[in-house]
Amino acid sequence: MKSRFVKKLIAASLVTAMSVSMVACGENTDDAPQSSTSSEESDDSEKYTVITDDEGNPIDLGGIEVVIRDWWTPSEEEEPNNAYEEARQEYRDWIQETYNFTIKEMAISDWGSTPEDFLNYATSGGDEYYVFALRPGSELVAALNSGLMYDLSTLDCLDFSEEKWQANGVHEVMSKGDAIYGMRGIAPEPKGGIYFNKRLLEEAGITADSIYELQENGEWTWDKFEELCSQVQADTDNDGVIDRYAMVNFRSTFYNEAVASNYGDYIAMDENGKYYNDLESNETLDALNWALRMLDTYDYPQPEGSEWDYWVEAFQNGKGAFIAGEAYQASGDWANMEDDFGFVCFPKGPAADDYTNIRSDNVYVIPACYDAEKAWKIAFAYDLYTDPVPGYEDYNDALSGYYDSFRDTESVDLTITRLMENGRVTYNNMIPNLDLGADLLWGISKDNTPAQAAEAIRNTWASYLEEANK
Repeated sequence: MKSRFVKKLIAASLVTAMSVSMVACGENTDDAPQSSTSSEESDDSEKYTVITDDEGNPIDLGGIEVVIRDWWTPSEEEEPNNAYEEARQEYRDWIQETYNFTIKEMAISDWGSTPEDFLNYATSGGDEYYVFALRPGSELVAALNSGLMYDLSTLDCLDFSEEKWQANGVHEVMSKGDAIYGMRGIAPEPKGGIYFNKRLLEEAGITADSIYELQENGEWTWDKFEELCSQVQADTDNDGVIDRYAMVNFRSTFYNEAVASNYGDYIAMDENGKYYNDLESNETLDALNWALRMLDTYDYPQPEGSEWDYWVEAFQNGKGAFIAGEAYQASGDWANMEDDFGFVCFPKGPAADDYTNIRSDNVYVIPACYDAEKAWKIAFAYDLYTDPVPGYEDYNDALSGYYDSFRDTESVDLTITRLMENGRVTYNNMIPNLDLGADLLWGISKDNTPAQAAEAIRNTWASYLEEANK
């Protein structure tokens, strides 16, 4: 087993002088750098600890430029506007100067072209030093199974036991046996929860902020949610037609969040790293049955002739009080919504002891076309770049943008922070040919129950899993 770095960048007051020899990374061990950790004096020794080579000199990356390729980072770097951002900039300037490299994030591809761009680059290679951000899905799995991603477990500059990796679990999803093909050195996305229309709740006699209290007291459960839905839904003008619905949803999203909220899985992984079908577990089937009943009872029906995403406009216009959705929609779909809204975790099911979140984050990979020396340098730079800023180890810099997106601070302080801490990794996106919507979710109904749908797809999924587990 290859040795790994100790935690590298911590306050000097907690550091004792040490020297840890490093084994070269990758298969090409003659080319990969070797290093150790030293408390050698430098201008920044009060704040940072220098990682040195065997001769006691700081690791020298040779002036390379590392680019973290994504599809969202603007080309113009913003100036720091608070103490944390100033400290982060100071730290990043220091690592680049100390280890002789530059690094930046840049949108080179767009959302649609990224998979093909990675495929072309990883196949043909190039002189650049790239880390690619890739979105989950079939293209990611195809690239992984085609051997286009570097095995990160061979790079001893990466210690996946560190909290920054463990917090999101991406490296676990991207593992096959002892090999690791993807990582994420930044905080997980909060993903899904329940938005609520404050006006509709107040009209139904429910104090909107009381839902935050339920969440904080651990009382925000399926049963309590259904109780509120029954209180909201009404024929307010007594004409025999419901005109205030409790919910309006994209049904697939509601199903998925319900399954996670009851600690269920569609596909799970055993202790040997093998995928297996968990669709027929009690946790999963109970969640799907409950979700189906809730949707059939309380969900605003799709208007005749409307598009599949009718639920966006419907929630915007106050057709339903609750909707299962993701955190990004606060600054997207609901940005110009007239009614005020709040955001809580999806209520927890009877099999769960806490609220949770679906983990399906973007993955960061190094192309397999690089040799061991090049891959090691890129990984070393990315690891430093994503380390916590010394002095701000417990600071969550990802929260600032959410305060600008949501209408109340409770959405961020009480919900977003919790969702970033609690999450369940999902594996169904890692199974080639498995299409959760077409295979299962779109066909569930009173006449085709979750159990019947699960039985019908059992053999097909077995063939997918057999292939995925090879």
